[in-house]
Amino acid sequence: MNMRNRPCYISTMKEKPSIRVIILFAYFALSIGGTEGKCIKGGSNTSRVLMNCQVNKTIMVEGGDVYDCVGVNLQPAFHHPLLKDHKIQMEPSSLPFNVHTESPSSMHTIPQAQLSIIDCPTGTIPILRNNRGDHVATYSTDQVVAKGEQQEAAGIKYFDELYGTRARINVYEPKVKTGSKDLSASSIQIGGRSEVTNADSIGVGSWVYPSYSGDNFARFHVYWYDGLQNKDCVDHECPAFVQVSSIVGLGGRIHPVSIYNGPQYEIVVQIFKDPKTKNWWVTYGEKNTPIGYWPSSLFHYMKQSCNYALWGGYVTGPTASTNSPQMGSGHFGSEGYGKAAFMKNIQIVDKNNNHVTPHTNKARPGSSNLDKYTTDGYDVNKYGMHIYYGGPGAVV
Repeated sequence: MNMRNRPCYISTMKEKPSIRVIILFAYFALSIGGTEGKCIKGGSNTSRVLMNCQVNKTIMVEGGDVYDCVGVNLQPAFHHPLLKDHKIQMEPSSLPFNVHTESPSSMHTIPQAQLSIIDCPTGTIPILRNNRGDHVATYSTDQVVAKGEQQEAAGIKYFDELYGTRARINVYEPKVKTGSKDLSASSIQIGGRSEVTNADSIGVGSWVYPSYSGDNFARFHVYWYDGLQNKDCVDHECPAFVQVSSIVGLGGRIHPVSIYNGPQYEIVVQIFKDPKTKNWWVTYGEKNTPIGYWPSSLFHYMKQSCNYALWGGYVTGPTASTNSPQMGSGHFGSEGYGKAAFMKNIQIVDKNNNHVTPHTNKARPGSSNLDKYTTDGYDVNKYGMHIYYGGPGAVV
């Protein structure tokens, strides 16, 4: 993401000035050496080609997505020069402690949406590819972050020391016009900024990104931004993320999704720093099931901790401001539960590896463009922060 073109963030709280923020996408050990395997290349119409990876099994799931099961020690991450001798950590050394484990009775109980579950053999991980003629991405990873791209956001921005975050994301499928190269996402993001403009960032959440995935479905993605190299990476598109789960398909569909004024669904996601290995882990679900991690050696500005977070929705792309797609449910935050997208039970991980409510004086709920996207229902209690956000974009 072009860090020189950051959107202003308009606060919806009284007497709070607008502040510019960075939107960066929008993160027990078994030692296995990260070694290269045989290169197997897909067909000519394969949009994602596995290089230097040995395919153990290929699986097509309902809807047509194709996953290759690749040896965990042969995944793309180990082609990064800093990870040549990396030893895989198969589980976190410990999970953050839940100080408050139950939601208050006043909060709605929402069914969990499901990630794409792939039945890869033990010792392998699923990597998404596609060879369907009607479903081929035409937008390369290098184009995900482009000079001069437009950006808008609505949610909560936070500036303070933190070692991770966890939240419940209400999953919708906002409308992004066919042929558009814009992205609409709902995610949690954390990062570390230097005293100048450089920043590392990692994120996880739900994206609708037609030019990248080839369709308009809500899909589950993890994201890393290298602030020193000014380079980004989605899922396994470049060497970075080390996956340990043999069943979670990154880039896969999230289903079911919420319906405006109808059934609601959410996903529980978490990013945190392992207190022993310093790796940054991603987990999902009520049981904090590990998916994988970004090795600590990849980072320049968040080796020890992070100093900012973003929770909510954002849109980015060539026409994200001028011809904006929907965000969240496509309706303003003021419509509330069942009609506006929410993010709730937002917590951070402190230096003692505890889940705690973010400091209210460090948080700023708001929107970068109140004509297109708004926030509402901002609330804080011992279970975390809660907010509604979203809007119709240019379709007002």
